[in-house]
Amino acid sequence: MEHYTNTEMIVSEDILAQAKELAELISNSNEVQFFQKAEAQIASNDHIQTIISAIKKKQKEIVAFESFQNKKMVDKIEKEIEELQEQLDAIPIVNEFRQSQEDINYLLQLVMSVIRDTVSEKIAVEDGKTE
Repeated sequence: MEHYTNTEMIVSEDILAQAKELAELISNSNEVQFFQKAEAQIASNDHIQTIISAIKKKQKEIVAFESFQNKKMVDKIEKEIEELQEQLDAIPIVNEFRQSQEDINYLLQLVMSVIRDTVSEKIAVEDGKTE
């Protein structure tokens, strides 16, 4: 029996074709479509983008004040970031976007689990092992 390293592994074109078909189904799923719509709405919303930019700016400020070991300013800026984050969290599309990310991650994990479990069952059966 031949042994292959990961880099030498030969993958059947049929398996790759099926994987691409599955990827296409996932990318056209309701979850992904909702995610893309929410992402576009967030990207085009000036208010949301202003808050995100302010958070990023404050995060950079924290790094600078940490390098000067200025705990008082770090604490002050962290509080400001929390307030900005609360503003962001209060916007419905932001929460819908986060939920859509979680839904897609769950979908991908579910698909991977089904593949892993199915392959494991087939290998156990072929090895003659009982569960």
